[in-house]
Amino acid sequence: MKKTVVIGFLGTQLDSGLGPTRWEKWRPTVSLAQHDDLVIDRLELFHDKRSNALAQQVQSDYAQLSPTTEVKLVEMNLANPWDFGEVYTALYDWAAAYPFDPDLETYQAHITTGTHVAQICLFLLVEARFIPGVLLQSAPPRGRQGRGPGSHEVIDLDLSRYDAINQRMHVAQQDAVSFLKSGIATRNARFNTLIEEVERVAVQSKAPMLLTGPTGAGKSMLARRVYELKKARHQIEGEFVEVNCATLHGDGAGSTLFGHKKGAFTGAITDRPGLLRTAHGGLLFLDEIGELGLDEQAMLLKAVEEKRFLPMGADREAHSSFQLIAGTNKDLRIEIDAGRFREDLFARINLWTYTLPGLAQRREDIEPNMDHQLALAAQELGKQVRFTTEARTAYLRFATSADASWRGNFRDLSASITRVATLADHGRIGIALVQAEMQRLRWQWQSQPGQTHGAIGVGVSAQTALTSSLDDLLGASAGSLDTFDRMQLQSVITVCRQHASISDAGRELFNVSRQQRRVINDADRLRKYLLKFGLDWDAIRR
Repeated sequence: MKKTVVIGFLGTQLDSGLGPTRWEKWRPTVSLAQHDDLVIDRLELFHDKRSNALAQQVQSDYAQLSPTTEVKLVEMNLANPWDFGEVYTALYDWAAAYPFDPDLETYQAHITTGTHVAQICLFLLVEARFIPGVLLQSAPPRGRQGRGPGSHEVIDLDLSRYDAINQRMHVAQQDAVSFLKSGIATRNARFNTLIEEVERVAVQSKAPMLLTGPTGAGKSMLARRVYELKKARHQIEGEFVEVNCATLHGDGAGSTLFGHKKGAFTGAITDRPGLLRTAHGGLLFLDEIGELGLDEQAMLLKAVEEKRFLPMGADREAHSSFQLIAGTNKDLRIEIDAGRFREDLFARINLWTYTLPGLAQRREDIEPNMDHQLALAAQELGKQVRFTTEARTAYLRFATSADASWRGNFRDLSASITRVATLADHGRIGIALVQAEMQRLRWQWQSQPGQTHGAIGVGVSAQTALTSSLDDLLGASAGSLDTFDRMQLQSVITVCRQHASISDAGRELFNVSRQQRRVINDADRLRKYLLKFGLDWDAIRR
């Protein structure tokens, strides 16, 4: 069996007593030797030189009560036992030099004696695993006339061992995840996994975060929810500051972000603090960071790394400590290769990068998001609004089909639901209203008159272009295809050309059947389908 080692401070008041009457009082350190269910093999007892006599008396009492316990007196002279820095440093230095051997010994830090500062320091050292053990708390016997050793309790700071606490922590985490998703019970496994990791990072890290994905995928909303989550947990005090870098040009870009001094340029008639200083102590969300100029990128890098930057026209640097979340719908690696984005800035903001899938890649989430948007619209309009059964079925069938490209992602969905809710007579969204909205969306997603984006319902010019493209891809073998195979293949190619990767295309094409598979490999399924016709991904993209 492992040996038990107790570590603690001598209680100069509670452990006091040199005469025979000392046995009539409860002494925390000595009482530990009086418990039948606590066998101590070694006691590491901290004391200062002024308490040498008392420490030696406790050592002698242990020899009488528990002869097998080795009591090691550790002289620790503190100028001020209530000075947190001094006490923690002394204990840390002792722990760093101590030959802990968890394979052969278990360690218990006794936190009943010593100043409150000493008890807190022991707690922190155990929590940080500098002392690889548990806490030991002792208490006197109950009642005014209580006699005996009292009680003792072991407190293990490994929270995973406490089922009730672990359950509460799990519930809290799930509440936070739901909060980040605006309370929407999403069904897309990939998105749920992404949000769960974002939640863990958000509450544990102040490092920059990069959100990528198409316009309207929800980057701005997620950044704000991260801020609100951290604010609710008292992890951030300042403001949420959002700026779209695509709107910043010339001197205005540097002035908006970093501020300027009066007279820095034509039109600078007063000092301006800049958004980085406004975000001090808070969170700065730079959307479309790929649109930021190279000079501003260099200044931003310095601000993120050193918390300092030079406002335009200033002689002295300004200071601001903020958390950065950046958003982009571009592949910044391509921008780096093209010389439009700094590699060092990308390296700094690329620690936590998350790609938010567009609505077309989360078709199973359209229904819960539709219900969420309808509730928001009803609240905005101040009336109850609902779909008829027929209208809801028709809208969902269209919204989840390949005919709906959702080019604007959640912005398109929000606008669509707002329109039908606003036009709903007596709060009822009927089939006629839905059919008109479907027609409007089809028109909206056309690149030019007569051409739509989607696998179903393509216009005449789009159909001709697809047929020509298919003939170019397949050559003479195109004439051997049945009409069914030709139309299906044309639809698949259309979807492929709407995505940057074969995985994203496969995820949309197999959006339903993939949920029933144990092993999901959308890219492999799509690759094998194309191979039946002698095609590959690169050929289609060319």
